[in-house]
Amino acid sequence: MKFLNKVLIITIFCGILMACNDSNNVPEPDEIPEVPANIETPDFQNVYISSDKACYAPGEQVSFSLSAGTMPSSLKVRYKYLNEVVSEMNINSNSWTWNTPSEDFKGYMAEVYMEENGTETIYATIGIDVSSEWTKFPRYGFLSDYSQLEEGDIEEVMEGLNRHHINGIQFYDWHNKHHKPLPFNDGNPASSWKDIINKEVYLSTVKSYISTAHRYNMKTMYYNLIYGAWGDAQEDGVDKQWYVYKDNTHSNKDFHPLSSPFLSNLYVLDPSNTLWQDYYSLENNLVYQHLDFDGFHMDQLGDRGIVYDYDGIQLNLSQSFEPFINAMKSGAQEKYNVMNAVNQYGQQGIASAATDFLYTEVWSPNDSYNDLSGIIRQNDVYTGGEKNTVLAAYVNYDLASQQGYFNTPSVLMTDAVIFAFGGAHLELGEHMLGKEYFPNNNLSMKEDLKTSLIAYYDFQVAYQNLLRDGGTFNAVSLQSLDGKLIFSNWPADIGEVGVIAKRLENRQIISLINFLDATTTNWRDNSGIQASPGQIENAHIVLKSSDQVKNIWIASPDIAGGASRIINFAQEGENVSFSLPELKYWTMIVVEY
Repeated sequence: MKFLNKVLIITIFCGILMACNDSNNVPEPDEIPEVPANIETPDFQNVYISSDKACYAPGEQVSFSLSAGTMPSSLKVRYKYLNEVVSEMNINSNSWTWNTPSEDFKGYMAEVYMEENGTETIYATIGIDVSSEWTKFPRYGFLSDYSQLEEGDIEEVMEGLNRHHINGIQFYDWHNKHHKPLPFNDGNPASSWKDIINKEVYLSTVKSYISTAHRYNMKTMYYNLIYGAWGDAQEDGVDKQWYVYKDNTHSNKDFHPLSSPFLSNLYVLDPSNTLWQDYYSLENNLVYQHLDFDGFHMDQLGDRGIVYDYDGIQLNLSQSFEPFINAMKSGAQEKYNVMNAVNQYGQQGIASAATDFLYTEVWSPNDSYNDLSGIIRQNDVYTGGEKNTVLAAYVNYDLASQQGYFNTPSVLMTDAVIFAFGGAHLELGEHMLGKEYFPNNNLSMKEDLKTSLIAYYDFQVAYQNLLRDGGTFNAVSLQSLDGKLIFSNWPADIGEVGVIAKRLENRQIISLINFLDATTTNWRDNSGIQASPGQIENAHIVLKSSDQVKNIWIASPDIAGGASRIINFAQEGENVSFSLPELKYWTMIVVEY
């Protein structure tokens, strides 16, 4: 599915008026003048901006392309780091380049605009990730169809992922047997094979996806279970002493049952068994020898209950992941490793192992928005904030059992929470992800969701140094003077605005998540009942701050393509009063001291 979408054209008046407070008391609402209407929709449409890669090395050149209908001849583009303009230039054609700054691990926003009679019209925005290492700010996508595809089909998928700045791709179920992922004929990789559900996989498609991903500067991760074996595994040299058993007399192998059209049950092996590690390392190296994958995405099946090894000794599988991961790293030092902690099972050991970022597939009872934030924050504790988190969280899960559409508010609210807490969401591939079986494509995205997601991913990239690059979560005191907003320091309930606050050096970051019109606090929203929030405008707010405020600026993925805007304010003692122009799903306020 192609992700090229229309970007709304947004006109932003530069001036946002505020009243100065001439007493030490909290101002009355009528002492803060209304913000004038600051958004218009001009007559032209169909503006689309793109860049040639998902991320860039410091100093690397970015190539931009702008497609549109009638455009004025006096367009400019400016590049911002947070709210600071780092460079600016005139645009004389629909394509141009920019040499990124030399500093590593920074996010930027490019804003294409025109200024006329004191009014700025922003035509398009796009985020730019300047990072020499993708695992610093992982944005993970997936692939799940390796049939005999045309090059144009592959390019269309990857172009869409590139526009969302996806910098790592999980190749889901690309392999043949789990214990012997790459089959061979006469010493060479087979030209095609069957996956476990009896679908045909073509070597040429896998290779083409890998090379196309690399052209967009995306890393490729091959997927497999760390302990899966088909029923014929012993014929391929897998020893019966390596298996996991449900009894202490090695009579009943533990397995995950699969029925037709699946080709085999999945039998479970002991990841801590060094002979199994050696066996799999050889298979791992065969994959790397013949396919240019950048790393290994490891999977598990969660808590298996009480299980035993061949000798009847009870196993703690959650403690077996770390030695397996380290063994894979030892056998392929230059490759990346990440492992799925199913509902956090084994995550502490995974976090301590040679993994490059953390990944959690979220299941019940972790159903609330607060559960998502809790997982991200727990992972931060496990790694001291050194490894960022990706969540596989399947929104509208029950709806995905039949044909239909994703509920737009369900997806955007979930992404707002995950992104505001510094995580990323595995959701984009050939289609949006609705089930743990990635080829399931029953649900489609409506046009409003397609358009919004581009803005959300631009926002995540442009402000990654605030959202995903350190800081300490704290609590702030906000007061709504006109009653438009009911604030609640996170977590928030229905009818409230959730306040997610974080202090980072001389900045206080305040994310407002709008649950005023919400119908549920469950992110999965199985039946798709989450309601679209009404847009709040010109809300009068007082922030308590004992520090002297230098600047306040805001940005929202829902407004102006995420472009940052200065907010005028008045500070009297500890009372900092200002007017918030808009709040739809998520607005980020940045207070600089």
